[in-house]
Amino acid sequence: MAEKQELKRPMVLIVDDDRNTREGLQRALQRRYRVRLAEDGARALEMLADNEVDVLLSDLRMPGMDGLGLLRRVQAQHPATISILLTAYGSVESAVEAMKQGACDFLTKPVNLDHLELLIERALRARDMELNNRELRTQLDHKFGMENIVGDSPPMQQVFDIVRQAAPTTATVLIQGPSGTGKELIAHAIHRLSSRAKGAFVAVHCAALSSSLLESELFGHEKGAFTGALARRKGRFELADGGTLFLDEISEIDPATQVKLLRVLEERRFERVGGMELVEVDIRLIAACNRDLKALVAQGKFREDLYFRLNVVDIYLPPLLERAGDIPLLCDRFLKEYAERNHKAVPGLTPDALHLLTAYSWPGNVRELRNTIEKMVVLGRGEKLTARDVPAGIREGGRERLPVTRSAQPAAGGSLADMERAKILTVLRNQNDNRSRAAQELGISRRTLHRKLNEYRQQGVLPPDVSAGGES
Repeated sequence: MAEKQELKRPMVLIVDDDRNTREGLQRALQRRYRVRLAEDGARALEMLADNEVDVLLSDLRMPGMDGLGLLRRVQAQHPATISILLTAYGSVESAVEAMKQGACDFLTKPVNLDHLELLIERALRARDMELNNRELRTQLDHKFGMENIVGDSPPMQQVFDIVRQAAPTTATVLIQGPSGTGKELIAHAIHRLSSRAKGAFVAVHCAALSSSLLESELFGHEKGAFTGALARRKGRFELADGGTLFLDEISEIDPATQVKLLRVLEERRFERVGGMELVEVDIRLIAACNRDLKALVAQGKFREDLYFRLNVVDIYLPPLLERAGDIPLLCDRFLKEYAERNHKAVPGLTPDALHLLTAYSWPGNVRELRNTIEKMVVLGRGEKLTARDVPAGIREGGRERLPVTRSAQPAAGGSLADMERAKILTVLRNQNDNRSRAAQELGISRRTLHRKLNEYRQQGVLPPDVSAGGES
């Protein structure tokens, strides 16, 4: 235990040709750090090769390799090491040259030991923070970068092209497509590839909030603005200042909030709820919608001027049915992800299992496919996932055997919307009109299922034996 604690302490390598200086600094620092000593630059490089040194504390003037020469070698071979130079011959020129070579700081002898300890502590803290930030950026790039968006199909390649072109600009982006196609993933990719990547990415799921709550959530409120407003609170616009604001399901915003949102997009300023002070923000807006926003404008359900403000760059994410060629790639990606996460050795899918997955219409799109692969990995018993591991609803609902219920059967050559409706109604009947189980099997939320059924009722295509309401 004591040995482990000792290894956790940072290591300081002291390099000085004067023995008294080396040992004096060692006595001062060894209470908090592991300390190693070297009498010249050559010996220091040998020790650096064999040890993970956190801080190099080196004299500037030494026989053979001097401090600046050692500094250059350390920066090239051990860039994570913090370098601090010491000299009894301090000069502005030497300090400038040391900093140019990458030194963290430059101190003159005799050294103020309290100042030295404080300097080392601050340098280590800054170094660790930078390493943590770099690791976090790498994790975010892996999770949200373009390399994590799978697709070789022509529709997805077109999406990638638009993302690459739009990301470096300041243009507002509107992402449309069915639920489960990965709209938020695309929004994250745009943010990560933009000049705002170091700023915040703030997401708001508009459908999850009531109109009054949404306004406060977006624009913040002042103390006493309404019952329960006990203090001033910043809204998502302010939190996203300098970064990106992502508004998901923007079609669900009520008309009054649409007006206020339009003004913010035009002027980049607003008042908090219950306030008079104008707040200015610098944000990049990305909006997403799983409904046809242009159609909603035609129906008078969404402001036309706001639509045009949002639709500067339009990205359409196709349903999985329109990019079926990507299903094997997605299966492979999700299979590796969930096998690793669940510590299971699952090398792949058998051809018959992959055939069933490719034949299915996937009304829940990529989200439904991801959930299905996770379920198969968790419940699978064999070395590979076979047709037996494919959930029954998918085995029976492949495109080759689509809906047998007459009222749910799409006409030959029917549209994607017809096929989606057919699948939803078939699953609903198979689940005896149980909305919760049907939504789970479809890989969509109950809210989305209810909205789909209401749309079918308004369009006059909801069969009489199915109600828009029901168990939820």
